Amino acid sequence: MADYLRLRQICLVAPQLEPVIADIAAIMGLNVCYRDGNVAKYGLENALLPVDTILLEVVAPTKPGTAAGRFIEKTGGRGGYMAIFCCDDPDARGRHANTIGVRTANVIDHPPYHGVQLHPRDSRAAFIELNHTAGSDDVLGPYPPAGPDWHTAIKTDVTRALTGVEMQSPDPHGLAAHWGCILGLSARRDGDGEAELLLPNARLRFVKGDSEIMSGLTFRVADLARVCDAARARGHAVADGSFLLGGVTFHLTT
Repeated sequence: MADYLRLRQICLVAPQLEPVIADIAAIMGLNVCYRDGNVAKYGLENALLPVDTILLEVVAPTKPGTAAGRFIEKTGGRGGYMAIFCCDDPDARGRHANTIGVRTANVIDHPPYHGVQLHPRDSRAAFIELNHTAGSDDVLGPYPPAGPDWHTAIKTDVTRALTGVEMQSPDPHGLAAHWGCILGLSARRDGDGEAELLLPNARLRFVKGDSEIMSGLTFRVADLARVCDAARARGHAVADGSFLLGGVTFHLTT
C-alpha cells in the first residue's frame, strides 16, 4: 500500500442545510467555498467550507428516500456521515479493504477526480472514502468536490485548523484496529490510554460510547473565548470549550 494518505474532507449530514451552514460559518469564522448543484440528482443539497486545507461539508436531503435521510433516521441526527481521505491510489486501497471484508459501496470516476467509497456497514462508525485528483497532490491544488477556487475561501484568523476526528464505540480499541487495517495505519494508545490513529494532518481518536458513530471534530482556534461566545450567541450550549452542531460535538483547542 502507498504511504500517501491525508484527511481531505469531513461530511456531516443535517435535516436542513440552514441554519447549520450559517452557524458553522458565523461561529468558526469560515467561508462557504462551493455549493454543488450536481448533488441535486441524489436528492441532496450541500455546502463546503475550507478549514485551512481540510474541507468541511454539510449535506441535507431535499426529498424522501435518500441515503442521507435514512442516516438521519437511523442515528437520530447524531454522528458525522463521511471521513474522506486523499491518497495516490484509491483503487489499490479499495482492493485492500475488500480483502479484509470491507465492501466497495460506490466508485466515483469524474476525471480528474477518482474516488472509492467503502460500505459504512463494513467500515463501521462512518463512510470511508479514498480519493485522488490526477496531477494534483498539492494540498492547495485542484479538488473538484470543493469547486474551482476553493482555496481562495480559506480563512484562518478565527479557526486555524481541523486537527482531529473523534469516533465513538462500545469497543473503541477494536474500532481503532479495524480502521487501522482499512487505512494501513497502526493503532496506538495516547497519553490517556485512548486509541488513536495518526495522519500527517490530523488525529483519529476513538472513545467509549453506546453506539458506533463519528461523534466529534477538534478545531484549533485563535481565541477560545471568542468562539465560545459566538456559539452561545447562535443559541448553542457550550461546556468545557465544546458544543453540538451538525450532529457532532465541536471541540475547541488553542
